[in-house]
Order: sequence, then C-alpha cells, then structure tokens
Amino acid sequence: MSTATARLDLRLNARDKDRIAKAAALRGMAVSTFVRDAVLREADTAITANTITMLSEQESRRFLAALDQPFQPNDRLFKAMKDAANLIKR
Repeated sequence: MSTATARLDLRLNARDKDRIAKAAALRGMAVSTFVRDAVLREADTAITANTITMLSEQESRRFLAALDQPFQPNDRLFKAMKDAANLIKR
C-alpha cells in the first residue's frame, strides 16, 4: 500500500459538504476516501472519453478496408516527404 504524499484542497458550501458526508456515510467510507474514489472514477471516464474512438460496424469495415489498401501519398504529402529527405541529406 502506498502512502499518499500529494494534497488536493477544495472549497465547498456547507450544503454540498453535508451531501458528500451523507453519501460517504451511506457507503461506510471516510469522506476523503469517498471523494478520492469519485474523483478518480470521473477522471478515468473523462480520459477514456478523449482517448478512445468508437466506430460503428459500418465505420469499422470502411476503416479496415482502407488499411488493406496500398499507401499512396497525395501530391502535397509526396512533396513534403521529398523535402524532408532533402533536409536530412544536407
């Protein structure tokens, strides 16, 4: 078990603090544990929502079909790759 070394302070109005304390008591948890668990759960949800892309079945098929196609750069990308290769040669 690791020892907590960082703090997070927040200000609440009395009504919100009482609601949190009641919820923690109903779960049989200390307020700090209840708040930490709730905040970490919400953090995980936010991170997941911004790092995972869900595709529909149709989108998945189109994506996989595109991956199966040979790579063919467009003119702008081809020029950028050529310019980058020239920079490396210098």
